Parts: sequence; structure tokens; C-alpha cells
Amino acid sequence: MTTAKICGLSTPETLDAAIGGGASHVGFVFFAPSPRNLSFDRAAEFAARSNDRVGRVGVFVNPDDALLTQAIAAGRLDTLQLHKTAPERVAAIKARTRLSIWAAVPVRTRADLDAARPLAGLADRILYDAKTPEGAALPGGMGLRFDWSLLSGFVHPAPWALSGGLDPDNVGEAIARTRAPIVDVSSGVERAPGVKDAARIRAFLAAVAAA
Repeated sequence: MTTAKICGLSTPETLDAAIGGGASHVGFVFFAPSPRNLSFDRAAEFAARSNDRVGRVGVFVNPDDALLTQAIAAGRLDTLQLHKTAPERVAAIKARTRLSIWAAVPVRTRADLDAARPLAGLADRILYDAKTPEGAALPGGMGLRFDWSLLSGFVHPAPWALSGGLDPDNVGEAIARTRAPIVDVSSGVERAPGVKDAARIRAFLAAVAAA
């Protein structure tokens, strides 16, 4: 059975829609350039509101220890999702925090999947995401998708999840083609950058449940 993470939540209404719709995880973004960046105060509010009914994933871009410490405490995070973070830094964060680690691997070609291999034994889950253009301000959440057939026959070095360009209309096909154990959505359930839509969240989760 495939489960779903709704990432980049920023309002109580959309958090409630994710939890009520059956999301297994919710994502809180701690990256200042992102339109989905969450304050520590709001993260604490959401942590209390979610009340351990879902996994709380903090999303970071090569974070320093100070940011991690504050975000983990505020959001009561149980998982850290790391983008643009070298394997040795992933290992250091894992050793320091002792939390579950999801490491993002950006994908455009089959060769890009090789970046997952050095993460074996370091990351608890690999998140395959669409590679963004060179010079892009954000490492994800841009509505881009990669060719899912690239995953066909690939021997995953760790448990994994699928991200990148998913939405209520295509997630069923994505699950059918990849058999992803977890699907991760952000921009695909928004009505504007950083503004989640509760109805689209519910539709996405219903499509996952039906797949």
C-alpha cells in the first residue's frame, strides 16, 4: 500500500486536510528562500495540532546544526529530509540527531540514480525528486517531474519515495508505474506558490488511496 506525504504546509486548514485525508507524513519546510518556509512558532503550533497522528518531516537544504536544533525542537520532528547535502554531512546529522533521515536525490537521467548508492547505510529513505534547472533558487517544489521509467529495474540501496511533479491527476499513474511505497507532493496541491489548497490535498490523498 502506498502512503503519502504532503509537503510545505503553512496553514492549520491545510494541515487538517492532510491529516484528515490520511497522509502518513506532513512536511515542514525550513529554508528561507522557499515560499513554503515555516517559522519556528508556526512549526510548534502545527506539531501540537498534529498530535502524533502523522510523521513530521522537516525539510532542509544543507542545514547547519543551529537550524536543525531549533527546527527539531519547535516542530517535534521525527524525520529530517535533506536536500543538497553531501553523504558525509548526512552521516554527521544522523549521528548527531539520531532521527530518521530522508536524503533527496535529484533525477533527470538514469545516471543520476547512482547518487543514491553512497547513501546506503546513511539514509533511512531515498527521495527521488526531479532535478531542477541549473541556478534554480529551490531544490524542489517547482512542479517538475522526471521520467518514471528510469526507475524500472533499478536496485534501490534503501527504502525510497517518489517526488517531483505529482498531482491529483497523475499520482495514480505514478504509483501504477513505479510501485512507489511513498509519494510526496508539494506544488501539485497548491493554488499559488506556497499556498496549499485543502480540496486538492483531499483529492490527491483520495487518488493515492484508490491506486
